[in-house]
Amino acid sequence: MSSTPVPPSAPEHPWVAGARPRTLPAAVVPVALGAAASVGEPHPVWWRASLALAVSLALQVGVNYANDYSDGVRGTDDVRVGPVRLVAGGLKPAGAVKRAAFATFGVAAVCGLVLAAATTWWLLAVGAVAILAAWGYTGGPRPYGYMGLGEVFVFVFFGLVATAGTTYVVAERLTATAWIAGSAAGALACALLVVNNLRDIPTDRKVGKRTLAVRLGDRSTRLFYVALLTAAMVLLVLTAMHGRPGAVFGLIGIGSALPAVRVISRGAVGKELIPVLGATGKVQMITGVLAAIGVALTA
Repeated sequence: MSSTPVPPSAPEHPWVAGARPRTLPAAVVPVALGAAASVGEPHPVWWRASLALAVSLALQVGVNYANDYSDGVRGTDDVRVGPVRLVAGGLKPAGAVKRAAFATFGVAAVCGLVLAAATTWWLLAVGAVAILAAWGYTGGPRPYGYMGLGEVFVFVFFGLVATAGTTYVVAERLTATAWIAGSAAGALACALLVVNNLRDIPTDRKVGKRTLAVRLGDRSTRLFYVALLTAAMVLLVLTAMHGRPGAVFGLIGIGSALPAVRVISRGAVGKELIPVLGATGKVQMITGVLAAIGVALTA
């Protein structure tokens, strides 16, 4: 336990808060879409989907703890607008948060090892790159998240890799449906990150954290958020046109983003954007689940 006094606003369960539950749809949605894309393929092995979900969730929680640790020890989170952080908020010692990050990465590695043994050992290379990328987002001497490349990581690993990877471990083949649906998942995951970084533009700029939002500026970042939602909508339509017409069910979820878009468009800043983060996570989950159901039913 930390010897630092816990602030009055500290959450009742700091480890849960540190895992950032609002970001977990980014881990669930691509796996759901990848599993749905496997329906109709010959000889799918469905128990592997549960391990793929465990890998995805562990990576998401791990990167959240890793970011908390790295930003905390750098002092990046000393002045925050968003939810409290474990290290910067004095809720947990930096070393404990670092160990928690490595532990969750370890869970991802063990589950990935089982999947590799059941399919192909090449998955070990993919998993190793994913873990290194998760740590390097804000960790190490040159964190790429500080250079505006965070959205690239999110799109690749919580879009394409998670979706197509799930389809591969279940059906042992890659399909165009998985790649297109994975791109939609990646766009939605990036929208979640963009809201977070839009909120933090003033504080990130002060500490030299050059996120894509800082580089684009306030107005362009808001337009980028809308563009990502629009891209997800177009990609779902393309998925439907590629033989899975039920993918259009996901458009209902995109429609539920209108309140969040209004808040973004009217210029909300700071704490006003915290509810938008939660709303975007809900949009992501609703869209992903409905699209996955539609893709599976129309295989």
